[in-house]
Amino acid sequence: MSGIHHYAGFLLAILIFQLIPGPGTLTILKVTARAGVSAGMGAVAGTLAGDLLFMLAATLGLAALLGAHPQILAALQWLGIAWLCWLGARLLFAGAGHADQAEARQQSGWAFFREGFLVCMTNPKAIMFFMAFFPLFMTEHSSGMTLAVMMLHVSLLSLIWQSLLVLGGNAVARRLRHLPGLRQGAARLAGLALIGFGIRLALQDR
Repeated sequence: MSGIHHYAGFLLAILIFQLIPGPGTLTILKVTARAGVSAGMGAVAGTLAGDLLFMLAATLGLAALLGAHPQILAALQWLGIAWLCWLGARLLFAGAGHADQAEARQQSGWAFFREGFLVCMTNPKAIMFFMAFFPLFMTEHSSGMTLAVMMLHVSLLSLIWQSLLVLGGNAVARRLRHLPGLRQGAARLAGLALIGFGIRLALQDR
């Protein structure tokens, strides 16, 4: 389709990448549990915007720039690690009662968008990933339109999967609403997971 080589394999690869949980997934579920579906969709919009920015950066050759100046990539990575650990610490030590949820619901949609976008930005290696991923499914006849169609596929499938995460996460959160102990435990597990992601990234970059 539109110059995409092994179209079925391309779709399957996107779905597999979406199924692998990461900081973005945890953030979407966390925001949804605290403030509902609309907040979760705000975080989804933020992660989609971050992915789109990375895809555009990859196609414009910023991957080559970061490769030539690794100190820029390193600085972005350490900023991202600090951000992930900060988010995790907030979840780990914050309360999980109704007051906490009420406060979250009073935040603007922009705040949830920004949170999802910044978490997505914690992984500047995504530029390198997209730089390597897209050529796998291109041919010598592929054009700029092919890249645009591929980016659209990634964004659309990501939107579908992350929207399902929001709906499923909201359903689970509603069931746990009257079980504050379990809800607080889930929040702390999510916090530990975010800190764990940050530590893993730090160890990988040593």
